[in-house]
Amino acid sequence: MKHLAAYLLLGLGGNASPSAADIKAVLESVGIEADDERLEKLLSELEGKDINQLIAEGSSKLASVPSGGAGGAVAAGGAAAGGAAAEAPKEEEKKEEEKEESDEDMGFGLFD
Repeated sequence: MKHLAAYLLLGLGGNASPSAADIKAVLESVGIEADDERLEKLLSELEGKDINQLIAEGSSKLASVPSGGAGGAVAAGGAAAGGAAAEAPKEEEKKEEEKEESDEDMGFGLFD
């Protein structure tokens, strides 16, 4: 992933066809050692291809992947219930507060 990120950064900077040396230079500038085998594999797979077209194709594939969950069903059920819809957000807020408090019970937090 780091090799692809460096490749894309170089592309944004105006280098339409970055070389292995270019990518290594970007990675080394931030203290990351490049993996030659993965770098060569990436470059061989991207050779002769337009990165913008690959990104567009990937985005269209991701758009067809179902995502989400039961959130839509809950919202539809709440709308049908009428008055119960107003109570649902309060319950969610209480659950979120309880989750936050449970971190405190453990004696440490994520950013301590």
